[in-house]
Amino acid sequence: MTLLPLCQAHRLSARLAEERWLIEGLFAEEGVGIVGGEPKCCKSFLALDMAVAVASGAPCLGRFAVRKSGPVLLYAAEDALPVVRERLAGICEAAQVRFEQLNVQVITARSLRLDVAEDRARLADTVAAVRPRLLVLDPFVRLHRIDENASGEVAPLLAYLREVQRACHVGVAVVHHAKKGASSARAGQALRGSSEFHAWGDSNLYLRREGERLTMSVEHRSAAAIAPMDLLLAACGKGLALRVTEAPPAPAPTRAPREAIEQALERATAPMPYPVLREACGMRNSTLWASLGELVAQGRVEKSARGYALLAK
Repeated sequence: MTLLPLCQAHRLSARLAEERWLIEGLFAEEGVGIVGGEPKCCKSFLALDMAVAVASGAPCLGRFAVRKSGPVLLYAAEDALPVVRERLAGICEAAQVRFEQLNVQVITARSLRLDVAEDRARLADTVAAVRPRLLVLDPFVRLHRIDENASGEVAPLLAYLREVQRACHVGVAVVHHAKKGASSARAGQALRGSSEFHAWGDSNLYLRREGERLTMSVEHRSAAAIAPMDLLLAACGKGLALRVTEAPPAPAPTRAPREAIEQALERATAPMPYPVLREACGMRNSTLWASLGELVAQGRVEKSARGYALLAK
């Protein structure tokens, strides 16, 4: 009989707080995760910003600190290499990083398929040789010819990436598309294909666009999520880079009908006739009549021949 290795819980190695993050609050140290969103939501720009931050030590998005910088390995399957170079150079300019010293190694192979054993072996060997702090694969849909809706086909590829992460102690960020028209769904549930994608990630970053507004939300497996924030793709010199912006002020909450009636009556110096009260509250007859009935029934408002008055509490 051969037992699996065991360790009593209190003897397990403790992880220090400074060892939890590759990018503070944004991406777990030696974690795997998804950078997800619908088309044209700047997913690739976010992934490249993460790459520049980890490779240089500059704050990601100008805000999130990098604990320990190191090499980054990048495979950008959708963009031409000159476009990748231009984007990285622009992000470096915004971050005040010398592009010539940026240690981002770009895989220039024409194709890389995780469902092909030879390509999996080559990628694993490359990661082992480069020893990057972060591996960025953009996007997942260009890395296979499987059915993304079939859990039995997706799970083995994600399991392979988890094996690479554990064997080489590397963070793995995979860019993945969200379903079209899924803006109302919870971020993780909006990802295209199998639910394996959402479940796989240790740190998942989701981008959404509503009109001109671009927002990012973050979920972690072992840490509290940070509050959603607004991002802006802004020009910096000759390049473009994402930056965190202040969210627009939230619209003033709409007053509940009963609250509006009570406030109007509280300001009045005498009982208010129904037409005067309706004008002061600016609401429909049906709403005002129903709300007044509730307030009278509860003893908050008194009705008389002169009109309506607020009773003392």
